[in-house]
Amino acid sequence: MIWTMRARLEKIGSIGAVVAAAACPVCFPKLALLGALFGFGAFGAYESQFFIAAQVMVVLAVAGHVLSYLRHRRNRWLLGSAILSGVAVFAGLYWLGSEFVAYLGFAGVVVTSATDFWTRFRRRPSTALLESIITCPKCGASHKESMPTNFCLYFYDCKGCGAALRPKAGDCCVFCSYGSVKCPPMQSAGAM
Repeated sequence: MIWTMRARLEKIGSIGAVVAAAACPVCFPKLALLGALFGFGAFGAYESQFFIAAQVMVVLAVAGHVLSYLRHRRNRWLLGSAILSGVAVFAGLYWLGSEFVAYLGFAGVVVTSATDFWTRFRRRPSTALLESIITCPKCGASHKESMPTNFCLYFYDCKGCGAALRPKAGDCCVFCSYGSVKCPPMQSAGAM
């Protein structure tokens, strides 16, 4: 659950930043048209809160990219782009006073989140792993076993204590319950 939230954190932050900025017609007039299109003009009285929310969402998006990088340790350029985009938003708003730099930062945050989503969506496991180490929950014995690719293995007799292992509730087979690697169908579904 927590990894799922971390995986979506940068998307929530980047979309939230644009939505909050679109509700601030005075602060971000170029996004006011987008805000008016979706009826955010009604929130004009709360513009200062939305201005703060847009900045919080940018920080949230960058934090999500940092957590994603720490988990996967790949796409260093994407992390750098997210940090640079976040810095551009704050530099444009506070240090340089440049509307263009702030908009460029918002665009960068959205593009890095979209790119991260696209690379995860397109990534497929190259080949399924066909060996798993089953560890008996009763005696702790571990044995390397070959996984079948055309059926699920519902029963497994432990080679250490002889206990008959069955899948836990919600798992399809003993490899998903007690193995070091999920079964090939679950691997292809992305549940490693």
